[in-house]
Amino acid sequence: FLLARPPPEAARSVERVRPGPGPHQPEPGPTEPSSPASGRGPWLRLAVLALLLVAATVVALTVERPGVPALRGWLDDAGPLGWTAVVLGVSGALMAPVPRTALSVLLGAAAGFPAGLAVAVVAGWLGGMGGFALGRHLGRDAVARLAGRRLARADRLFRNRGVLAVALARVSPVPFWIVSYAAGLSSVRWLPATLGTVVGVVPGALLYVAIGASVVSWF
Repeated sequence: FLLARPPPEAARSVERVRPGPGPHQPEPGPTEPSSPASGRGPWLRLAVLALLLVAATVVALTVERPGVPALRGWLDDAGPLGWTAVVLGVSGALMAPVPRTALSVLLGAAAGFPAGLAVAVVAGWLGGMGGFALGRHLGRDAVARLAGRRLARADRLFRNRGVLAVALARVSPVPFWIVSYAAGLSSVRWLPATLGTVVGVVPGALLYVAIGASVVSWF
């Protein structure tokens, strides 16, 4: 008897059904849950900013400011490092709830008009931009999340008029330190904030340093 061979199609179908060694497929592991730390980051930084402002307020209310005779006697013997310390001290005070008007009058009475004006302008710029930097890095992200449509529209207007807005805010009756932190919380860019601060601190420094120097000269 002749044995009949299966057709080629049947042989291929049998090979497809026949199990064979295949590549090992790893089973998918469990997905890692997203960390909530990224969502809490802006609020933690905002809390740090609030604590810094509270600490600055406590220091401003408890530390006694030097009088005109004490500051003048210290400046008479101060070299470049001493004047640098004065600039840094005044700029740090302007980042706290300390009236800039009183500091400018004190500088005019203790250092005279030219030196007092230079210190008031440089320290005003440093203190203003220091508060701006803290507000920008510690509070801007949280404020951007909280901003609604109306606040976002005002924020865009403030950003588009950056130099003018900051300069007008600096010469307004709003406390200097509030303007610094508020500008940092807004979307104003660094360069307009810097230029607006420089322009805005000059008129008040001229006026109140001149008043302090004139009061001393009268006596």
